[in-house]
Amino acid sequence: MPVNAPNDNLDVLAPSFNLKNINDKMVSLDNARGLNGTVIVFICNHCPYVKAIASRLKKEADELLEHSINTIAIMSNDVINYPEDSFDNMKIFSAKYKFKFPYLYDETQEIAKNYNAVCTPDFFGFDKDLRLKYRGRIDSGVMNSNQNFEIDRELFTAMIKIKNEGVGPSNQKNSIGCSIKWK
Repeated sequence: MPVNAPNDNLDVLAPSFNLKNINDKMVSLDNARGLNGTVIVFICNHCPYVKAIASRLKKEADELLEHSINTIAIMSNDVINYPEDSFDNMKIFSAKYKFKFPYLYDETQEIAKNYNAVCTPDFFGFDKDLRLKYRGRIDSGVMNSNQNFEIDRELFTAMIKIKNEGVGPSNQKNSIGCSIKWK
């Protein structure tokens, strides 16, 4: 069952998948999920919003991993019309930002449709049972790269709350980004 629009239907089960990782190995949701929760984020290589948060995504994913909360990134864009998002460029993008998490290619766009992903980046936070508890943004920084600006770590805080209390925050702000590039 597809995930609905942001915050409309929390508590749905994460749709399963089995997609090719940038290391050319297949990765399933069951194999990549975290013991205490899982973040699934739809990203791409060319979107300025993704580029603006890529370093912060790496930091949040690394710190969430210390809490046994795994991150999985999925790229679903049309690579014919957006060649910067190609599988080979996914490998380059991941290496540039030193991602330690899987970066998966959704060539058919079926998984993005199953999740009702609407933009890049688009964040989904699931509890240990793969029930959706957070559908929001990474943080309050959005496109701000000013290091002196204090950023509210919304995704990180939400996932720790989900791990500890089993519920997400009552106030969840929609992610902002470029639309998914559909075929």
